[in-house]
Amino acid sequence: MDKGGQPVFIIDPNKEQTKGRDALSMNIAAAKAVATIVKSTLGPRGMDKMLVNPLGDITITNDGATILHDMDIEHPTAKMIVEVAQSLESSAGDGTTSAVVFTGALLEKAENLIEKGVHPAVVVKGYRLAAEKAVEMFENLAVSAGEEDRNLLVKTASTSITGKASEKYNLLIAELCVSAVLAIHEGGKADLKHVILTKDVGGRVEDTEFVEGVVIDKVALDKSSPLKIVNPNIALIDTPMETGKTANKAKLQISTVSEIENFVKQEDASLFEMADYIIRAGANAVFCSKGMDDKIAAYLQSRGIYATRRVKNDDMQHLADATGGRPVRNIKELTDKELGHAGLLEQDRDEDQGKTYLRDCRGAKSVSIVLRGGTEHVVDNLERAIDDALRVVKCVVEDGKVVAGGGASEMEVALSIRSYASSIGGREQTAITAFAEALEEIPRTIARNAGLDAIDSVLNLRAKHAENKNAGLNIQTGAAEDMLEKGVVDPLRVKVNAIKAGSEAATMVLRVDSMLRAQRADMQDVKPEHMASTYDGMSAPALNMHR
Repeated sequence: MDKGGQPVFIIDPNKEQTKGRDALSMNIAAAKAVATIVKSTLGPRGMDKMLVNPLGDITITNDGATILHDMDIEHPTAKMIVEVAQSLESSAGDGTTSAVVFTGALLEKAENLIEKGVHPAVVVKGYRLAAEKAVEMFENLAVSAGEEDRNLLVKTASTSITGKASEKYNLLIAELCVSAVLAIHEGGKADLKHVILTKDVGGRVEDTEFVEGVVIDKVALDKSSPLKIVNPNIALIDTPMETGKTANKAKLQISTVSEIENFVKQEDASLFEMADYIIRAGANAVFCSKGMDDKIAAYLQSRGIYATRRVKNDDMQHLADATGGRPVRNIKELTDKELGHAGLLEQDRDEDQGKTYLRDCRGAKSVSIVLRGGTEHVVDNLERAIDDALRVVKCVVEDGKVVAGGGASEMEVALSIRSYASSIGGREQTAITAFAEALEEIPRTIARNAGLDAIDSVLNLRAKHAENKNAGLNIQTGAAEDMLEKGVVDPLRVKVNAIKAGSEAATMVLRVDSMLRAQRADMQDVKPEHMASTYDGMSAPALNMHR
């Protein structure tokens, strides 16, 4: 601003301001860049990304949420798109890549409309109308499912796992995930914090197992302890089982050998008294969250009692949930009523290392899945796949609704949205049509990543939907087939949340017409070669993305 020949600064000149079309173009370019990063990972034949952190540790995955979480993205708009993936991960557990691709497509279509003279506010209104209608249509397409339909739950888990873990073990892993969720499902809810994922590197993937109980990374203190105890009675001790230390400094003067012997005997007597309380309660397995004196461990072992110490607090809670035992802080209060129970206690140990399994816990509120694989990378990839599968099964068990996968539901909703657009007057109609085109980007990307002709695949799907609303893309043959019959299904919650999160993020970006950004110290002297060119030729600071 200039007043009487003197410049008047309203905004700090050290702050970078971008206004109007420039701001919008920059933000759309950043959002499209994020979508481009994960687009190639979408679908059963999506490619993987290798992420290397500063320490050289490698993560190989095609999970959109993991990729975006582990990347250091600095552009503010790009961060908003990452939040879309994070919200999907927390609310539904899957569909993160689809949501990001959909958001990027919405902004790309909006960019084309704005270049033709459509005002961003009109696009925003059209997108909101289309999103409301899309959610309604997805709900109309949904098929009922529930905990009693185990076969459909397995198909849902299998669809989620496809492309993320070894195809060979897809069904095995899906079955394990369904068993785990059904075991903890109670009162219409499934709290996945009660499903413990334990890694066992060096085994075989086909040996991955579901344990109706708890697996902890502990073994008995005494190597000669029995490796198996049938129907163990389990004591959970939440207090130190060792000689207590005095609160204040004290000195004990001993002048004779006999006094030393008496002192040691008194110490041992107090230790053995603790062990006797356990024995009298009828326990033959002891898990202590604090320290345990070796003398107590040996004393218990001599009576055939399993004993271990320094069990993590989380594991103690899982032990209580699975066995029905109650952690005791005053060992003198331990009775048979506080004991937990299981069908079998089993140790898998190698010297002082290994795991303890508590199996066949009736009515267990905590269960375990033991992940096995030849290398750490295999097990980590398996963990991410199982985590997604558990979450989608949880969605179906809680909501009782699924829709056809393979791009089928997106294509059907897109076609319906096109019809709906013709009933809306004004320029909002073009925005609603653009919304439908953005939805079609999902099956188009699935086809492209599978090596199929994207245009032909989309045209075939459109034609097939005239007679079958559940027609989706069979990536093996390229044909349009009924996805419900093929067992390719997704939770309704995943689709609805993806629509809501994607459309909200897109409209938020479109409403920004000015961006004020404080310059960082390391951006004062940005050189042209460090700038990223956007679609219209303007320059903007490049996305900084590294792991």
